[in-house]
Amino acid sequence: MRDATLCTIHPTISEEGYTALTVPTHRASTIVFPDAAAYATRGQRDLDGFSYGLHGTPTNRVLEAQLTALEGGRHTVLVPSGQTAIAVIFLAMLKPGDTVLIPDSAYPPVTGFCRNFLAPLGIGHRVYRPDASDLEAQIDSSVKLIWMEAPGSTTMEVQDVPAIVALAKRHGILTGIDNTWATPLLFKPLAHGVDFSMQALTKYVGGHSDLLMGSVSVNDSELRRRLRDQMRMLGLGVPPDAVSLALRGIETMAVRMAHQGRVALELARELADRGVGEVLHPALPSCPGHEIFKRDFAGASGVFSIVLPEAARLNPALDALRVFAIGASWGGTRSLMAPMTITRENAHPRNDKTILRLQIGLEDPADLRADLEAFFDILTTEQADA
Repeated sequence: MRDATLCTIHPTISEEGYTALTVPTHRASTIVFPDAAAYATRGQRDLDGFSYGLHGTPTNRVLEAQLTALEGGRHTVLVPSGQTAIAVIFLAMLKPGDTVLIPDSAYPPVTGFCRNFLAPLGIGHRVYRPDASDLEAQIDSSVKLIWMEAPGSTTMEVQDVPAIVALAKRHGILTGIDNTWATPLLFKPLAHGVDFSMQALTKYVGGHSDLLMGSVSVNDSELRRRLRDQMRMLGLGVPPDAVSLALRGIETMAVRMAHQGRVALELARELADRGVGEVLHPALPSCPGHEIFKRDFAGASGVFSIVLPEAARLNPALDALRVFAIGASWGGTRSLMAPMTITRENAHPRNDKTILRLQIGLEDPADLRADLEAFFDILTTEQADA
């Protein structure tokens, strides 16, 4: 072979005796085949096979298998973000004339996706109360999917997943859940009969605020096929370099979450005792769905919220933070605050109130306490002046 060819074709070397703890990062677009027959029959390969880099490399398959084991399922698919995961489920399972039911406490972009993307396609949605008290009344022959989120974004209501699944099964309806807050370390939806267990790997799996990714785990191979078909039509794939970051993050996820969950609960109790506002943490008896949380969850993660009674000096209080950063998302090493105002379709006692969502990271708890004390001192000063 001449030099140009030698530059192009890599030599084969022996890997005998080489064993590493890290997962190799296989980057690929083109997948080559050993012979003409293998290429001609590439379409017959199963969903775990390799045909094009967009559909996964061995790096992706390792993460899929690891998540599948944690979820207690049979299959997992990886997508570019948590919101993409939700969108793929909805698009794969719903057709014009169908309806999806969504809890009023769900991640707001879910409702936005239904209104702005699904509705023009003729796919409807209806919003039900997080406690599911009005859920059965909303079921008709058009309902093909019931979506859940436990606990709910920002307001932390814990849904009775087993009861909702039982109701859905009586009507022959599929169920899915956003399990990002708990991850399968604290709650395993598939064990309760949920059809689609979704999480934003951006959060606790990644663990370092430096990747975007989502996953969907299922027990039914046909549901997996429908998800993969939808992903193929949309051209969705996950780059192996991002997968390698998720593989690194997942190794420490259990340790990180145990610490973050413990510190978050300690701080939530202290803040509730101080009377800074209504503290929304599922492990607190005052939080909606607390009894269900005690029954179904193995523990709590590091995210909770506070309904602020006064917010006139919120910006100065936020600007004075030294340890907490101002930002959304969660699951990383840095503690975050994100002020939010919710407006629910159903009447809700917290509508239009300022809610402060906290993500507890890995800083020293004493520094977090000092930052919180300074933050609430500014708000308290404003109330005293008033």
